[in-house]
Amino acid sequence: MTILLRKFTHGFLVGACTCRDTKEVKKKDLENEIANVTADLESMDYDDGSKGNTQAKQMHTGRKKFNTAPKKGIQFLIEQGLLQETPDDVAQFLLKGEGLNKTAIGDYLGERNDFNIEVLEAFVALHEFKDMILVQALRQFLWSFRLPGEAQKIDRMMECFAKRYCETNPGVFESTDTCYVLSFAIIMLNTSLHNPSVRDKPSLERFIQMNRGINEGRDLPEELLKSLYDSIKKEPFKIPEDDGNDLTHTFFNPDKEGWLMKQGGRYRNWKRRWFILTDNCLYYFEFTTDKEPRGIIPLENLQIREVEDKSKQHCFELYASDGREIIKACKTDADGKVVEGKHQTYRMQASTQEEKDDWIKVITASIAKDPFYEMLAARKKKASGNN
Repeated sequence: MTILLRKFTHGFLVGACTCRDTKEVKKKDLENEIANVTADLESMDYDDGSKGNTQAKQMHTGRKKFNTAPKKGIQFLIEQGLLQETPDDVAQFLLKGEGLNKTAIGDYLGERNDFNIEVLEAFVALHEFKDMILVQALRQFLWSFRLPGEAQKIDRMMECFAKRYCETNPGVFESTDTCYVLSFAIIMLNTSLHNPSVRDKPSLERFIQMNRGINEGRDLPEELLKSLYDSIKKEPFKIPEDDGNDLTHTFFNPDKEGWLMKQGGRYRNWKRRWFILTDNCLYYFEFTTDKEPRGIIPLENLQIREVEDKSKQHCFELYASDGREIIKACKTDADGKVVEGKHQTYRMQASTQEEKDDWIKVITASIAKDPFYEMLAARKKKASGNN
């Protein structure tokens, strides 16, 4: 179920929401120190005094450091002379990926500083997309790392992908904006067709209609869109597993945790749940000893308010701020299957007024508007020639 929950929340990222934002500095520092000590201890097994084994030890330590703190891992390998401090050398190391966590690769490539951006460009340039249809190129690209959980990072990475694809396949699209928009349309199609929680599966006709006019105001050939649709319908994307960030780390140092009463979405009954607030998500459990949550509520684009309830005191609720009727969230059903939530609001009750005020304060601080939809809409408008 852990993997399913990760895939589910990552699906929100691909469709515009994510639960994986920047972690607290205190938490990160502590986790990194633990990981560094562990790496140093494990690497001692390699040390027998020979130069070859010393280098193997240092490479092993560097990879372990990279998987928990990518920048520190790269810096360590450079200082040990195992990597040159050039974008090309670092990019080749990341693409080879031996012993590297693909989530960490994605986080490193998505960083905004100049050197990381140059590494990203070099990394994408190592991919050969010539004579590939767009969906094949996406399959290759998205298997080499795991998309990070921040809209601006995804935007930079997909911008580089679109530019590289158009360079290696001139004349296929009128602009990189067209390639960018269509790439996201394919990723969203993959989610819609293969996520069991999505009941309304898009047809070929709807996919074609959704992508009208994105080629500098003109339509793309229907045979091209049909080939993309058929490819995704027949074989979904293979997404690298998030093997380095399990839920144990997620709940390592929460912003707040405690018991709340939660109102059900369908039957409106109240149940006591243990809530944990961390990483811009609200998780709830049946018992404090449970290792996996009963539900996950991403807080992006939500708002919180105090409410008066006829039967309960000290209530507050979460609701969508962008006009959506159903809040994007997930839970496990009676059979243990991960399903999409059906809440229009999430109403909770605290035990005291003080507890209610504190929950509202910390949740408000965690809520952030996800710019993903706005960024994609702006790019689509540009690709359609409506400037």
